[in-house]
Amino acid sequence: MKAAVVTDFGKPLEIQELPTPTPGPGQVLVRMEASGLCHTDIHAAHGDWPVKPNPPFVPGHEGIGPVAVVGAGVSGDLLGKRVAVPWLGSSCGTCRYCVSGWETLCESQVNSGYSVDGCYAEYAVADAGAIVPVPVGVTSFDAAPLTCAGVTTYKAIKVARVVPAERVAVFGVGGLGHLAVQYARLVGGLVTAVDLEPDKLGLAHRLGADQIVNARTHDPVEEIKKAGGADVAVVLAAAPKAFEQAYRSLNRGGRLVMVALPADDAAVKVPIFETVLGGISVIGSIVGTRQDLAEVFALHAAGRTQVIAEPRRLEQVNDSFDEVLGGRAEARLVFQF
Repeated sequence: MKAAVVTDFGKPLEIQELPTPTPGPGQVLVRMEASGLCHTDIHAAHGDWPVKPNPPFVPGHEGIGPVAVVGAGVSGDLLGKRVAVPWLGSSCGTCRYCVSGWETLCESQVNSGYSVDGCYAEYAVADAGAIVPVPVGVTSFDAAPLTCAGVTTYKAIKVARVVPAERVAVFGVGGLGHLAVQYARLVGGLVTAVDLEPDKLGLAHRLGADQIVNARTHDPVEEIKKAGGADVAVVLAAAPKAFEQAYRSLNRGGRLVMVALPADDAAVKVPIFETVLGGISVIGSIVGTRQDLAEVFALHAAGRTQVIAEPRRLEQVNDSFDEVLGGRAEARLVFQF
């Protein structure tokens, strides 16, 4: 099979011919139809985070396609069914987090395209218990970004407990942000979109944002405060400055939801006095669960969300990484097979 391989951190990915993997017990082999490009894939390829993958490996955790082969112990009913291969490749299933519906916090989890080979390939092996069925009403092209960008921002809005008429500031409008704008609106939030690129702010406006702020030309804290301040600030931009601005834009009782993961183990200063007296919450929000993803797919199948994405070929993987890093991709890029 053809695959894009990280051979060493910081080096261009190589398109290689690899043996098609065989699923083991409890696993399935998925034939890829579409695989989204997530910024996490770039962090993985560059070794940006404290916990690093081990090259060589195949990145990708937004894979969509039919089940081609089932391993021992897996029902044959899955054959031919279209499924999503998400970031959570598997979890232990027995810890306090797994049994309470928070499998994304499992300390024994395995991650697709990071700790095991992922979806930048014509075929990928996946744990049969971690895949999520894709409804007929959702195309594989749309399903790919929803499998991470969608479920991650959906979960962020969920844990923020947004109520109607609260102002939600979304810092970073791109692959994740354009979906965060939509989920915040779905629950009745008044949305402020913050970005550096006019094109991305234009996209946020088309998707219904109530206020747009160009952080390159205006102070987002001042602009958000003029609009009444933010009750929730969701940070999807991988820059520490965005986290600081998001915090300072909050009203009393506000919730800062940290989603993006900047490189180099970055940190932000949270003033204790202000946080305590203002009743401010700081929330770390990781990707959503299998149930969250099923809900994301259901909303999309019902026509409640739009996926903004552009198709690419796997051979364009390095140029596609450059597009994302240079801010030239309007939202998501999706490799089609």
